[in-house]
Amino acid sequence: MPKINGNEIRPGNVLEHDGHLWTAVKVDHVKPGKGGAFAQVEMRNLRNGSKLNERFRSADKVERVRLEQKDQQFLYETDGKLVFMDTDTYDQVELDAEILGERRPFLQDGMMVQIEYYEDEALNATLPQKVTCKIVETEPVVKGQTAANSFKPALLDNGIRVMVPPFVGQDEDIVVNTETMEYSERA
Repeated sequence: MPKINGNEIRPGNVLEHDGHLWTAVKVDHVKPGKGGAFAQVEMRNLRNGSKLNERFRSADKVERVRLEQKDQQFLYETDGKLVFMDTDTYDQVELDAEILGERRPFLQDGMMVQIEYYEDEALNATLPQKVTCKIVETEPVVKGQTAANSFKPALLDNGIRVMVPPFVGQDEDIVVNTETMEYSERA
């Protein structure tokens, strides 16, 4: 595995530190008036979700880990576990439902999800950036209400509330950005 200097750590990097796998969540480069510069790195453990704040000087060497990414199909959820299948080999893998956090409601049956592997261990899942959802409840369209930047609340079929433009009505399909959890466009 390649070693990188402490000042080369970027958010999203996966690092091996103290015998555990960590992902860099937030990186602040600090140059104090006295002493050498360092990177203040907030990390999340990929196996148990615990957090750690660590300082790395530019002379410190850290193992950077490359995760293998595979597209796999979501099959079903059972006992708090999400089951995914490799469409080439038909191998199935289980991940904790908490791994998706607040984006869990956007996971749909048969959806292709990117699973990240370290050797043979599945560690993370990433939803597609855009997902199509149906609006089940929103205020009716009011004629003449075309003011710019006016949005109204809408309830989606997965239970999530998003703000939508006034021209979008009930029972319409919309595209939602899963990273920002905001309306993107009509489907």
